[in-house]
Amino acid sequence: MANLHISYILLLTQFLVLLSTSITGAKVPAIIVFGDSTVDAGNNNRIPTIARSNFEPYGRDFAGGKPTGRFSNGRIPTDFISEALGLKPTIPAYLDPAFNISDFATGVTFASAGTGYDNATSAVLSVIPLWKELEYYKDYQKRLKAYQGEQKASETITEALYMTSMGTNDFLENYYAFPVRSSRYTVQGYQDYLVGIAGSFIKELYGLGARKISLGGIPPMGCLPLERTGNFIGRNDCVERYNTVSLEFNGKLEKLISTLNKELPGIKLVFSNPYYPLLNIIRQPSSYGFDVSSVACCATGMFEMGYACNRNDMFTCTDANKYVFWDSFHPTQKTSRIISDYLVKNVLTQFL
Repeated sequence: MANLHISYILLLTQFLVLLSTSITGAKVPAIIVFGDSTVDAGNNNRIPTIARSNFEPYGRDFAGGKPTGRFSNGRIPTDFISEALGLKPTIPAYLDPAFNISDFATGVTFASAGTGYDNATSAVLSVIPLWKELEYYKDYQKRLKAYQGEQKASETITEALYMTSMGTNDFLENYYAFPVRSSRYTVQGYQDYLVGIAGSFIKELYGLGARKISLGGIPPMGCLPLERTGNFIGRNDCVERYNTVSLEFNGKLEKLISTLNKELPGIKLVFSNPYYPLLNIIRQPSSYGFDVSSVACCATGMFEMGYACNRNDMFTCTDANKYVFWDSFHPTQKTSRIISDYLVKNVLTQFL
């Protein structure tokens, strides 16, 4: 009788393990990423641009302590999300020659630091425009079908989670930096222009087989250390007009999502909005275990990023975990983990 009881337990355990594996495998077999420096794992290392971070002190807290091209001291949000969804702990860059299709089959990023929805934004720093990221994805589909076979590749494409994260550069590196767009559009008009591009991009992804898509919102732009540094009149506090633009743009993206969910049969489109989680961290850093949120860890923390954030700067902090921001534009690994955990629990849980 005892042996029968043990056999039953073992059988039940095996069933549950198989069920769990089946569910996990069917839900999200891969994460496919498009966007800017918030989700670029090193694609810009392979193109002629100054928008790079493949040098120290970037990556000093990454596995092995090496710079990868991620604009962080360690991992970035999509890395943590991949791990949380039961996949690998890091998502490789498509242009990184150290990886191949067997690596990309469970997750890949086509993102390029400095890019945006607007082609004019990617031209500022000569980075990969969104349309080109999509061309790389089409090439990826061909390689995936050759590697997995038509049927399995089609399942991967349909069941994968597609994540986008961009928009900040369109405003800060383009609209507010150069007169071309600002002379043609009001800021609200430019928001509408970008939302139109976002909608077309989602529809094209859908046409290529994507069904589970997370559209990323933009952060409180006015609270990035770079913007606070220039806010002399406001005593280096957050630039509220930029935060207002972020809120307005995010609101329009939410409306787009609602429209597309009704318009495109079988799509599950969600909004991953980092605005309030990040703002809460910035306003109450001690509640999250941080000491500093107004300036960044690297160099003086006021304006440096990319090549200005270099290994020889004596001002760079020793413990990035005490800082909300790594450089003047990008969060630390610790902040990325907190934001990612929030998005997984509150938005992406429906894909688990």
